[in-house]
Amino acid sequence: MEKLDEVFIMLILAIGMGVVVFILAKYNYLIKKAMIEKGLIANQLTNQKLKYLDVGCIIIGLGLGFIVSSIYTEMNLSEDTTDLLAWGTIAIFGGISVILAHFLRKKSEK
Repeated sequence: MEKLDEVFIMLILAIGMGVVVFILAKYNYLIKKAMIEKGLIANQLTNQKLKYLDVGCIIIGLGLGFIVSSIYTEMNLSEDTTDLLAWGTIAIFGGISVILAHFLRKKSEK
């Protein structure tokens, strides 16, 4: 009976996530449609080349955070300290990458 509860919970979560994705996609479509009707879509042509800059910087930053945090697993530290340092390093590198992406986007828009 316990397994059945877990299956139902996972099914409800999956359906909920699907509904959220559908609503976001529909909302995005309606916004773009309204922008096209009003003639405001011309500004997006300059943003096409920067489309994946933020995502790329974040992925690179998180990857560097994982690489640097793997150093802590080789040290002779307690498990709690290792976990704290590892997740802290990943978060710091992720934050630095978001800031870097912001400045790169700002520089390229000039």
